[in-house]
Amino acid sequence: MISRLLGRRTAAHQKPDPFAGLSVPPGAGLLTCRVVDPVDEPVGQAEFTVSDSNGRKVVSGETDPFGTVVAMVPFGEYRLAISADSFTPFRGNVTVGENGGAGGPGDITLQVAPSLPLPAPGDWEIEPAHSRIGFIARHIGLARVHGRFDNFAGAIRIGETMEQSAMHVVIGAASIDTSVQMRDDHLRSADFLDVDNYPTLEFYSDRFTHRGGNNWGITGALTLHGVTRTVTLDAHYLGLGNGMEGETRAAVRASTELHREDYTVNWQSMLARGIAVVGSSIKIEMDIQIVPKTVPQG
Repeated sequence: MISRLLGRRTAAHQKPDPFAGLSVPPGAGLLTCRVVDPVDEPVGQAEFTVSDSNGRKVVSGETDPFGTVVAMVPFGEYRLAISADSFTPFRGNVTVGENGGAGGPGDITLQVAPSLPLPAPGDWEIEPAHSRIGFIARHIGLARVHGRFDNFAGAIRIGETMEQSAMHVVIGAASIDTSVQMRDDHLRSADFLDVDNYPTLEFYSDRFTHRGGNNWGITGALTLHGVTRTVTLDAHYLGLGNGMEGETRAAVRASTELHREDYTVNWQSMLARGIAVVGSSIKIEMDIQIVPKTVPQG
């Protein structure tokens, strides 16, 4: 009786193997680990890549909300790379052997990345020759459409603190380019951008929010097709550098997602009429370089 009770108590305190019901093919094993920050909190959506000894990618993905990496790979030696916003990337060697269960490096602690030096306070402007404002939209039922705007200008006032900064960007609507003339003409028409009545898109923001490391949220008002909506750019600051003539430059990469219905472009109506150029959701992607604003001589 006592032995049976002790047996039950022992079983009750044993944690079940979460991979017990997983079928692992012969010659394969599970590579597992947990990705955490310096205070042992899980890092979800960290990107991981497992490469073989020749540097070829074997598998890649993202950690789950608990910071867990799980990958089924053949027995062997691998290189594991993990990266996440605001953290210094991790790279290390791992071995998946014939140990009869899941294996891996255990917990991996990512260190907080140092913040890059910020631009000096003052007036800056977008340098168009080294900047790009593009978008990705899905062609209904088919592949994605990539495009860009060729004409744009912008001014950024850097405050004494970055949170006190402001920016204003103006984009020429007629400069849209998807490399297909017929599609571009249609995008400029009244069905979409209606460039005759709304020749510009404008974005104004005076709200910069630090999200840790070199990541910022830039919230402002976007006016498109005569309608103004609040949007937030997810911005990753890339730091300072010098141009060919020694001028100071700062670079940032930013993105956001727009929905055409928010700007009175009726996707369902056009679909019913057989107009299927791009889908409802559009991702905006920007690579921007700014330089100190020059004062006209005279």
